[in-house]
Amino acid sequence: MCAADTGVPLAVSAPLAVPVRRAEHEACPVADVLRRVGDRWSVLVVVLLGRRPYRFNELHRAVEGISQRMLTRTLRGLEADGLVRRTVFPTVPPAVEYELTELGGTLLGPLSAVAEWAMAHRGEIEAARAAAAQAAEPPSSSAPASGLK
Repeated sequence: MCAADTGVPLAVSAPLAVPVRRAEHEACPVADVLRRVGDRWSVLVVVLLGRRPYRFNELHRAVEGISQRMLTRTLRGLEADGLVRRTVFPTVPPAVEYELTELGGTLLGPLSAVAEWAMAHRGEIEAARAAAAQAAEPPSSSAPASGLK
């Protein structure tokens, strides 16, 4: 079940524990958007383009660790979703510039809210991860085995 399909505001429907069939999840517009902006690189590219337009090589240098192929795929996906505009200038060699569309600009507010939430709760998240990792560790072998002499 997609929260958008429940008729209940997302803030109210979020805590509901309702089974979700895979086909419903894949057709959910929220899941679709999260697949795009939730990947490793799209958020970084959107945030950078929110500052100013960039040429491809400028973006490649600004997004540490991204390959040219992955940057190309990321930009094409964002462009296909209407979040990024690609402009080719008639120069030799051709210059290509990327910028956020008006729609892409509307994504900056929600991304900022998620970033603020993550920073505000970073300590709690790290503590929970550490506790989960510790709970997943097998018992120490240095403890005396019961019943053995």
